[in-house]
Formats: sequence, C-alpha cells, structure tokens
Amino acid sequence: MEIIISRILSFNFSSQLLVAAIFTVFSLFLTVLAVQSRKSSKSDGTGAGVASISRTCSCSCSSCNGTVESPPEVGAGEMLEVGRHAPAPAVAVAERGSGCGASMMEQLVPEITTHALSYLDYPSLCRLSMTNSLMRKAANDDNAWKALYHKDFTLEQDSVMPVNGWKAYYAATRAVVNVNAEFFNIIRERSLPAMGRLWLNADYVKCTHASGELFSGYNSVIQSWQLAFNWEQGVDFQVQDVKARVLTDMAWVTMKTYVDIETGPFNVTNVFEFHNGRWYMVHHHSSVMLIDGEVDQQVVHG
Repeated sequence: MEIIISRILSFNFSSQLLVAAIFTVFSLFLTVLAVQSRKSSKSDGTGAGVASISRTCSCSCSSCNGTVESPPEVGAGEMLEVGRHAPAPAVAVAERGSGCGASMMEQLVPEITTHALSYLDYPSLCRLSMTNSLMRKAANDDNAWKALYHKDFTLEQDSVMPVNGWKAYYAATRAVVNVNAEFFNIIRERSLPAMGRLWLNADYVKCTHASGELFSGYNSVIQSWQLAFNWEQGVDFQVQDVKARVLTDMAWVTMKTYVDIETGPFNVTNVFEFHNGRWYMVHHHSSVMLIDGEVDQQVVHG
C-alpha cells in the first residue's frame, strides 16, 4: 500500500513540473512574437500614426503658449517619417498650432496693416522691415510709404506716380529736405567753406538775393555769399511751409523765411541737382513777399 501511494505522489509532482515547463516555453514564445511584431510595425509605419498624434498635439499646444519644444528622443529621420505617415487629423492640428505662433500683425488683412503702419515714423518703419520676411513685405508696401510721405511732407502730390515707388521717392525727398536745411544752417553759422561745398561748381549756377542782385557762375555766387557773411550783424530767421518736388536728378524746394517781426516774410526757391551720389544747389532765389499789396522797403541781403 505504501508503495502505491509513493508512486502516485511522484507522478503528480512530475506532472506539475511538466505543466510549469510547458507554460514557461509558451510565455517565451509569446514574448518573441511581441518583439518581432513591434519591430515590423516601426519598419512599415503602422505605429507611426499614434506617435505622430501625440507628438503633434504636444507641439501645437506648446506653440499656443508661445514656446515650441521638441522631444529629445526624436531624431531627424524619425520626425520625417512621422510627418509622412501622420493622418489627416494630426496634420490639421499641426497647422492650427503653427497659426497660434503668428503675431497679431501678421494675421491682419493688408489694408488694416497698411493703415496701422501709417502711424509709424521713418526710423520705426525701417526698423520694422528688418524683423522678419512678413514684416519686411508689409513695411515695403507702397501705400504705407505714400501715407508716410503725406504725413511728413505735403499732401499736394497725391496724384504723383513715382517711377521707383513711394519708398524711393520718400528717401530722395528726405535727402533734398536735409540738404535744404543744411543751406540755412550754413547761413546762420556764416561758413563760407561749407557754402562752397554746397553749391555745384558750374558756370550755369545762379543766385538771386533778397536785395534783387543776381549772381551767375560758381565763383560769382560764392563771392556774393562772402560779402553777405562779412556783415557785422547776424541773421536769425525761421523757415516755414517747406515743400519739395523731386525728379530723377533734379529737385526744387519752396518755402517762406521770416527774418524778424519788423520785416515781412520772404519767398525762397532753391533748386538742386544730383551729381556723384549727392545733391548740390544750383539755384537760389529770395524775394520779399507782398503784404497787403505793398513791398516792405527793409530788405535783408541773402
């Protein structure tokens, strides 16, 4: 009896070992199949869709918050593969995310952008054009420079169609106006060398002072200014109502000058020519303005 019981126990123990061994082998087989299935899904792109959805969503959300972060474990090749196999919803999320990072100015329609840029001054508009490609395109808009020209200079030239656009026309007008202002600064400082550099050295230049005297030719014009600067009294005046008209290589500026309270204003016209990259004065005319149909007898030279 004892022998039979011992054999039964030994048989049950052997059966348990056999079952455990079979279960272990089966588990190892399932593990190998799972590893091979994961590798094949990466190679044929079946698992890329899930990764692309999670990565795209993470990127788009961070873009709306103003920051863009890329997972450090994603390589360049894997990112390319993700973009290629991403489903339509993921691509749509990515596009919405990229729009969240755009500035408010970039999302405005061109007409509103041009109107907003018209409130900027010349240096600000130039600095804005150096920020990025979209702002450079907006800052180079011809209508924006036309509005800036009318704000800084005159509204009389609304019908003018500049050959090289309003931006180039604005720059040329500003250069001429600066040279014209330099002319009056030279008179205040009574600097003959500076006056000589301002005028074009040509025989056809002319200068008509407020006294009515006409001087023709470069040497004669400079001598007339030498006589004016040798006067003991200095001349202090204000320049108002400055208007410029610029062509390709010629420009003229009209204005009113007020010497003092006692004398009336003078009508002044200056003509400039463009030579060797800069503007030179070629004509100056100053005359007393009529006040109530009468001419003031007190005339200031220059």
